[in-house]
Amino acid sequence: MTFERRILLALMALAAVLPLFVRDQYVLHIAIMVLFFAVLASSLNLVVGYVGEFSLGHTAFLGTGAYTAAILATQHGWPLWATIPMAGLLAALMGVVIGALTLRLQGPFFVIVTLSFAEVLRLIADNWIGLTNGPMGIAGVPQPEWLAQASNLAAKQFYYGIAWVLLALTLYLSYRFVYSNAGRAAVAVRENRYVAQSIGIRPLNYTMLALVLGALLSGMAGGFYAHYISFVGPEVFRFAFMVSMIIMVLIGGKGTLVGPLIGALLVTFLEEYLREAKELRLSIFGLAVIAIVLFLPRGLMGFITQRREARGTAPAAATASAPTTQRRPA
Repeated sequence: MTFERRILLALMALAAVLPLFVRDQYVLHIAIMVLFFAVLASSLNLVVGYVGEFSLGHTAFLGTGAYTAAILATQHGWPLWATIPMAGLLAALMGVVIGALTLRLQGPFFVIVTLSFAEVLRLIADNWIGLTNGPMGIAGVPQPEWLAQASNLAAKQFYYGIAWVLLALTLYLSYRFVYSNAGRAAVAVRENRYVAQSIGIRPLNYTMLALVLGALLSGMAGGFYAHYISFVGPEVFRFAFMVSMIIMVLIGGKGTLVGPLIGALLVTFLEEYLREAKELRLSIFGLAVIAIVLFLPRGLMGFITQRREARGTAPAAATASAPTTQRRPA
């Protein structure tokens, strides 16, 4: 069992037993948001960390999933267990469309076009009154009927369980992708696109696979968000969500499965602690990103892995360099 897999299992086991010991509704709400952002950061990490394309339009998939779940639940009466998977599927379809138009671009062109897609969807949500209710958003997204008779603590525990299952599914699919031939091919494209092409790897195929998988997971997170918050507005497409995801991936460590979880935990708690700071909060986040890029370019998880590898190679190097003594024949 790999080091990364052991950490993932340990973190998910701790998260699974958390509701057994925590009865405070506010703490459970923060924990739910940590799990929610961990899904978003992990989905973005598939594109940024393993493909090497810096997308700024990931909120397009989050917003598509949120509006899909809200519209299906309020206008067509779909239950939660059906709206969340459908939100993921429609977001994945959106990923296919956006990927087909943007993945042939590289560098700043890819960044600008993906950001433009998210902004276009925000304008559509803001102006298509008949479907999205415009700037007023969609309020009163239905909750499961039994929650009306349950206590607030039971409702929090219910949504915590859904968020945990969603994160577990995200980590499972991400792990299977990263440690598959497709994931290795995506990493090869990230390291050197032209060398990857020279050995028969088609960059578009594997970058598209990573983008669509990330869109699927982000869309499901959006569907969960719509039911949990019970409201969806055009702000889900705004850049604020994108900034949070980017900071989580960079702080935790891009190109690792554990990094987005650590980043989601740290950033969510820091945002809540600095809620009253308002504008100062953005400055603090900016300074944190600058410090990470300068001193920990691989993030916290990358730094831990590097130190662990250094400790592992040091004894081996010392053993290899130790002189051997030979006995002379009598």
